[in-house]
Amino acid sequence: MDSTTKKLALLGFVLLDFVLLIFGEEEILMNTKAETSDLRWTIYPRTKPEWEQLSGLDEENNSVRTYEICQVDSASSHWLRSGLILRRGASQAYVELTFTMMECSSHTTHHRSCKETFNLYYYQADSNEATDTHPPWMENPYTKVDTVAADFLLRKGGEQKFNVKTLRLGPLSMRGFYLAFQAQGACMALLSVRVFFKKCPSMVSALSSFPETVPRTLVQEAQGVCVADAAQQGRPRPPKLFCGEDGQWVGQPTTSCACLPGFEAADGSTVCHKCPVGQFKAGLEGQCTGCPGYSHAAGIGSTVCACRPGYLRAESDAPNSPCTRPPSAPRGIVPRVNETTLTLEWNEPLDSGGRSDLSYAVRCSMCGVRRGQCAPCGDSVSYRPAQLGLVGRRAEVWGLLPHTTYTFSIDALSGVSALSGKAPAWDSINITTNHDVPALVSVIRKSVSTESSLTLHWSVPTQPHYTILQYQLRYCEKERQSGEQCHYKESPGNQVVLSDLRRATQYEVQVRARTLVGYGSFSPAATFRTLPDGHDSPSQILVTGVLVAVGLLLVIIVIFAAVFCMRRHRRTKDPELADKTSQYLMGQGVKVYIDPFTYEDPNEAVREFAKEIDVSFVKIEEVIGAGEFGEVCRGRLKVPGKKENYVAIKTLKGGFTDKQRRDFLSEASIMGQFQHPNIIHLEGIITASCPVMILTEFMENGALDSFLRLNDSQFTPIQLVGMLRGIASGMKYLSEMSYVHRDLAARNILINSNLVCKVSDFGLSRFLQENSADPTYTSSLGGKIPIRWTAPEAIAFRKFTSASDVWSYGIVMWEVMSFGERPYWDMSNQDVINAIEQDYRLPPPPDCPTHLHQLMLDCWQKERTSRPRFAEIVSALDKLIRNPASLKIVAQDGAGPSYPLLDQRGTQTLSTCASVGDWLRAIKMERYEDSFLHTGFTSVEQLAHITTDDLLAVGVTLAGHQRKILSSIPTLTTTTATAASANNTTTTTSNGSSSTLKGPNAVPF
Repeated sequence: MDSTTKKLALLGFVLLDFVLLIFGEEEILMNTKAETSDLRWTIYPRTKPEWEQLSGLDEENNSVRTYEICQVDSASSHWLRSGLILRRGASQAYVELTFTMMECSSHTTHHRSCKETFNLYYYQADSNEATDTHPPWMENPYTKVDTVAADFLLRKGGEQKFNVKTLRLGPLSMRGFYLAFQAQGACMALLSVRVFFKKCPSMVSALSSFPETVPRTLVQEAQGVCVADAAQQGRPRPPKLFCGEDGQWVGQPTTSCACLPGFEAADGSTVCHKCPVGQFKAGLEGQCTGCPGYSHAAGIGSTVCACRPGYLRAESDAPNSPCTRPPSAPRGIVPRVNETTLTLEWNEPLDSGGRSDLSYAVRCSMCGVRRGQCAPCGDSVSYRPAQLGLVGRRAEVWGLLPHTTYTFSIDALSGVSALSGKAPAWDSINITTNHDVPALVSVIRKSVSTESSLTLHWSVPTQPHYTILQYQLRYCEKERQSGEQCHYKESPGNQVVLSDLRRATQYEVQVRARTLVGYGSFSPAATFRTLPDGHDSPSQILVTGVLVAVGLLLVIIVIFAAVFCMRRHRRTKDPELADKTSQYLMGQGVKVYIDPFTYEDPNEAVREFAKEIDVSFVKIEEVIGAGEFGEVCRGRLKVPGKKENYVAIKTLKGGFTDKQRRDFLSEASIMGQFQHPNIIHLEGIITASCPVMILTEFMENGALDSFLRLNDSQFTPIQLVGMLRGIASGMKYLSEMSYVHRDLAARNILINSNLVCKVSDFGLSRFLQENSADPTYTSSLGGKIPIRWTAPEAIAFRKFTSASDVWSYGIVMWEVMSFGERPYWDMSNQDVINAIEQDYRLPPPPDCPTHLHQLMLDCWQKERTSRPRFAEIVSALDKLIRNPASLKIVAQDGAGPSYPLLDQRGTQTLSTCASVGDWLRAIKMERYEDSFLHTGFTSVEQLAHITTDDLLAVGVTLAGHQRKILSSIPTLTTTTATAASANNTTTTTSNGSSSTLKGPNAVPF
């Protein structure tokens, strides 16, 4: 069989049952089956070309162009190169080859040079630059894709099958590329070549529309928009969905889109339709519902149902509550007159109007002042329990005048009465008080009490027609025996002393007035108690109390002095000793952090601190994100004999280097050393199979910053303080183990479904980038980390300590209290560095408690030795949690682009301090002003010899505050002495007013 006959046979085998396979959504870059004319591909060598282009018909009688070669008696290379193929933005492409291959044994003469494979190459170019000689016909500069072998070989009398192979090219970066085929001793037919790339199609899901997306990485994030008539709930966040490299959408969209009020989701949450007639929707959530009672929606797309005539809806009523109307009048008023006191009772209205918030109001008019006229009663009449807003159907009226006619009206009210524009429905009754009866004594008060006596007084009642002659008191033991009589005593004035009483006994006392016409009614009983045995007079009690207080103060001073001495004894002379890195051992029996990179073999640290887990115990459920090393997934871990639980799985993507593997596993060897409820827990690692994995506990709510932004203003201050307390507790544990985190930020705090915060991200080593106009810390893998969380000494001198972590914790506090706001907003990093260097600090977030912002400022002290330790921070937060009322004291300043940074520089110099208060304010220690004055430090001269013991007695317990105060004393005493000997000089303006120079107030955003 000659060469031409073999080629025609190959082509005939294929055209009998040629089928084209298409996978997924693809965009075609080139397809030889679609070409109807000569392909004009380049063949090498041109002097003796072996590749031959032929035409034929496929199964649909369409003309197709193919290339064949059958040169089995020579091992020389024969090349075939396509024209320039434009990549159209794709970062990788796929080549689908359809070909046939003759079996070497089928040839008449079996040659040793015969092969059943061929090679595929590609070459990238920005223009159509290829010629007959360029690029050179050799493997370099071409990029080899693969050596392609046939799955099915053609043989004489055998089944006619063709081969379809799909190969991936990439990464692609230039404008286009060429394909090249190299055959060396093969007898084959290249039937079709299809070049394409995969993309995720445009999609609408969960009321979010996502555009057609070409994946440029393993997982490409796509941002969408809400569909028409839909909007995002809460803080604006574009919908997100991940596009996989296979052109398939991964997982479910992350979106907060919801239909606008008056619209509801339809067609599988792909569109929003208007609510039909008779239905409404008031908010973003939920579906349209029918109108509540006594309301209607006449048109489509209603956000609220209008009330029918005569019915109303109160402002406090929800949109889905029925419409109501004011109640009818109260019924059956029953009066009971007791001299000058009136009791009114009545029945509820027949019609409540459909409301349950009924209340009543009493109106009083005094009649008979002039014939046929009535006037309001005024303040002389009192009501019990109240005149307005009565919930019960009973009221007492006191202070009525004798021999007077009154009209009392009872109004029935509800939440819609004020909206009706009409007077409330009411009922009234007339009553007349008794003749010339003394008015009632209103309130009895105690002046002095002893073991055997009570001194009482009361207000004189107003009497327009007569004079009070005397008062009569009736007093009895409250828990007297049956048949025991009460005692009476007269008094000419409104004060009396009851003597010969029993010790520690309660007495009920009543008073009534007597006039010329007789006694009035007794007042309501008031209860008073005599002192028990052993109680001295008030003066003796005062002396005893003072002595006890002085004694307690001395004991407290001794305790504070002892504690201070112990701390001072234990504190090392070198303050740098507290900032030693993790390699420093802290003493026998204390667990310390060990840097895994100090091991000669880092794998030994992994084996020592991390537990290997069998891959069969792990089931990956879904991809939840993409990390720097690979994908981050959610899965389940089921270890035999233990309960199954969710885990977060970090994977190491393929093609990693030894260094990347070592850096990836170093996080596990660090995390495995920590056991604390506020540190992310390492479950184990998987290194015996591919891919390499790190398994940690699964935190349902993810990163703290995004969680707070998602739930803006949804938590109370006490809940936020609880989160901060958890973070501080975890950092206290790390600092006690001599571990410096270096990247403490809300994005590196994870939070679970119980709102428990845990510190994470232990895997990246960092260094400072040199000669940068916008300095940032860069990880070993190149990931930029903003410096907004970094202490100034760490930026300037690369000095990372637990004190620099405290600075970062202060920024985290600000992030939490601002619900995930970006620190320093849109200021550049260089502006942030300059502002901090000039002692400017972040202002309090909106509604931030003053105590919390002050703690932030303590964390941002420029001198790192003045910052509190994490143990002190935990203690301070515990005090706030135990005293929730302190969180109600809110700073007046708010955070935002319209507010300046706070200037932490003193606006006064020490030379201008005329008092202790001025001095404390100048050094930003004004919180201690009252304590200094109460302890006896009332003048600047007394501060010259103040000691640490004196500061402990004042209440200054933080070591940083003690150092700050003591360091300012020499300057204060020097400037005070200079000021005393110099004349006072004041700069006077032209209009005679004095002025003082001040530093800049703020750095505007």
